[in-house]
Amino acid sequence: MSIPVIFVAVYFLLVVLLGILSWFKIKTPADYYVAGKKARLIPVSGSLLATILGGSAILGTIELSQSTGWAALWFLFCAALGLFVLAPLAKYVSRYGKFTLPGLLGHFFGERARFIASIIIPIAWLGIVGAQIIAAAKILSGLEIISYSNAAIFAGVVFLLYTLAGGQVSILKTDTLQSILIVAGLAALTVFASRTPEAASMPKLNAEALFNDSFSGIDLLILLLTYSVTFVVGPDIYSRVFCAKDEKTATRSILIVAFLLLPISFVLTYLGIFSGQTSGEEIISFAQHLLPDWFYGLFIAALLSAVMSSADTTLLTSSLILSELFHKDMEERNALQLTRIFIVILGSLSIVIALFVTSILQSLLLALTFFSGAFVVPMLAGLLKLKVVNKQVTSAILAGGFVALAGKLINLWGASTLGNLVIILAFAVNALFLFVSLSKREKE
Repeated sequence: MSIPVIFVAVYFLLVVLLGILSWFKIKTPADYYVAGKKARLIPVSGSLLATILGGSAILGTIELSQSTGWAALWFLFCAALGLFVLAPLAKYVSRYGKFTLPGLLGHFFGERARFIASIIIPIAWLGIVGAQIIAAAKILSGLEIISYSNAAIFAGVVFLLYTLAGGQVSILKTDTLQSILIVAGLAALTVFASRTPEAASMPKLNAEALFNDSFSGIDLLILLLTYSVTFVVGPDIYSRVFCAKDEKTATRSILIVAFLLLPISFVLTYLGIFSGQTSGEEIISFAQHLLPDWFYGLFIAALLSAVMSSADTTLLTSSLILSELFHKDMEERNALQLTRIFIVILGSLSIVIALFVTSILQSLLLALTFFSGAFVVPMLAGLLKLKVVNKQVTSAILAGGFVALAGKLINLWGASTLGNLVIILAFAVNALFLFVSLSKREKE
């Protein structure tokens, strides 16, 4: 058995063991949903960082930098910007919310808004969970010890089991471990890359390098609208806020992670540019050629950590949202049992998606675009206590989401300019329904 394979085996064994140990610490449904709302600064920060640095953030930034150069810095810069905006709002999220984002929407706008959000978000988030399993399967199959299909099933079952066993208690523990592995793995690869002769020929970073023919100001605007805003209003991000023991802990954790994302963005962009100019290979193959076996094993464990940490948080959040449709009081034991049933169902569906779909970024970006067009404006309006037309909130959510999705599909079909304009239009449509009464009776 090779050293990288040993690292991977030990990693999977550790996360399953942590999940089993967490099972015995679940005393109430609140423990399972939000870790009893007792999580301190380090677990909340570690879990938030690991959740953000999912397969899409790491592999996506590296892939983007190979085609756009230093302009790829904007990817995680936008994530950090979203967190900086969220920081002063986190106290309201913690104050008005309990378990989920739809619960917040229900608090602000009533039962209809909560219901439609509870239907839409789990469906959209299925694509995100599936994308993480796809990434994990590609990483495992790259070790050439298991086929892609078997790797997808294995990775999916492992993260499903430890999420099912320990809920948020398990996730906070495994995510903290995963954050350490992610940072250590990326640091190791960067150090080894910087010591090679090719490092001297790296393109210089300056103001002009932040925009080019492959990444324009319009591309940055679309990234802000469809990616950055999901860190201001996001079910997975809010789930970390709900776990924090108090408002101050939640706010500090968000700020810590926002600042950490800035140097991590430089590291990932550097690695992407370096790998693109030296070999043009995928980052996993590039790392295998560059690193000794021990460090390569650490790097593979780090990538798996990034992927699994996003998958578990998203899976639990989606299952919890669906359970709220059937139970007004989520503190009931029956509600906890139903949440676990949904974890099995949604986890299994995500594995099926991973077996038949292999595009990571497209699956993620379609889901995020729909979500941002549907929910960002209403959630910000609720948190800022802006006056809205309550009867039109559901229409605003549906119209904004589907127009944004149409724009993204147009973009994927090759008409990028038109697609981007439609995505921008989605936010205007959403705001129109939200703030302007379209009822003749009310106007009169």
